[in-house]
Amino acid sequence: MRMVDLIRKKQEGLPLTREEIRFFTEGYVGNEIPDYQAAALLMAIWFKGMDRDETAELTFAIRDSGEKLDFSEIKGIRADKHSTGGVGDKTSLIVTPMVASCGIKVAKISGRGLGHTGGTVDKLESIPGFRTDIPKDEFTDIVNRIGIAIVGQNREVAPADKKLYALRDVTSTIDSIPLIVSSIMGKKLAADDDAIVLDVKTGSGSFMKTKEESRKLAELLVDTGKKAGKKIMALITDMDRPLGEYVGNALEVREAIETLKGNGPEDLNEICEVLSGATLMLSGDASTLEEGRRMAAKTIRDGSALRKFREMIKAQGGNPEVTEDYSLFGEAPVIRAIPAKASGFISAMDTEAIGKASLLLGAGRSTMADVIDETAGIRILKKTGDYAEKGEPAAVFYTSDERRLLDAEAVYDNALTYSAERPAPRPLILDRVE
Repeated sequence: MRMVDLIRKKQEGLPLTREEIRFFTEGYVGNEIPDYQAAALLMAIWFKGMDRDETAELTFAIRDSGEKLDFSEIKGIRADKHSTGGVGDKTSLIVTPMVASCGIKVAKISGRGLGHTGGTVDKLESIPGFRTDIPKDEFTDIVNRIGIAIVGQNREVAPADKKLYALRDVTSTIDSIPLIVSSIMGKKLAADDDAIVLDVKTGSGSFMKTKEESRKLAELLVDTGKKAGKKIMALITDMDRPLGEYVGNALEVREAIETLKGNGPEDLNEICEVLSGATLMLSGDASTLEEGRRMAAKTIRDGSALRKFREMIKAQGGNPEVTEDYSLFGEAPVIRAIPAKASGFISAMDTEAIGKASLLLGAGRSTMADVIDETAGIRILKKTGDYAEKGEPAAVFYTSDERRLLDAEAVYDNALTYSAERPAPRPLILDRVE
């Protein structure tokens, strides 16, 4: 079997067999297939797609490319929540301690930033001392003791995805439904969770731009999870505007902490409550999503979710005092207000462009070798539906390099559309797939 033949076959739109998919994943993990051939196959998949059987086989090949985590030593129901990626999406930092404080065990494996979207691991690593690379025994012990731990993908778990994830990021093959499904579910199925809730983003800031594309992705994710015997549900949520007020790693962690304190913005509160409620329902702790949502909201009011987040930070080597003293995150040396370029209502936001502006400020990666500036990012002062006067601040930029400001501001300015009329409101929760 030759890799060049697989590339040609997929270029012609023909389905790959289980054996061919295994040949590719095993050869790539074993460094027998070079990046340039893997990139060629990814691009062929991006153009020609994969059918449901191919997608499931790629998912299972990624799952089987390394160690499968056995969480049988963890006592209780184990649940996970995953987002398909958005701008300002720090929900995992909020939902997981909310759920864990209700007694559900969260043993979560998260990823890094991908393209214009941020990654949970990058955000957590902005907390001084926080370790996302910890041994499995310690990981299991932390979850058993306090109910929650979030780690990065280690070399032993789904190594095919770790390599492909980084390659997709720099070859513009991110927004392929089969590749998204196999990446998400390959990792999720390698972990021994009982229930999985998926937050499938839709709109300008997500990889799926339309509700129809997002529903197709959600159905394929749920179908693949059910084939593996998991309890699984997907919610389709809006990403036509950034979530919350902040984009960037340390900035988003600070906003997550404020949300756990009960001071979060309305949109972020709503989505976190719904995702937590869905997780509690799927895990059997709540009979309906609304009951689960009420249980989750109580963890914010009584402070138990914030306490759980502090416990996790301490258990993973971080300084829990960051929840009270934000100066411990450090501060970007360059902070600049960005004026509105026109007067009127913000009628639309190109959320992907806003994510790219944050990346240009240093908050993300353009190449696999880039180092993230943890203090870089954006505070969004005017969002869809808000009125802005020309010249008043529409956003605030944070960066360590003043030379980054000009390009980022140009991208941000073009991301906002102004109108004399206030746009019709758009719901945050658009659909549900079970």
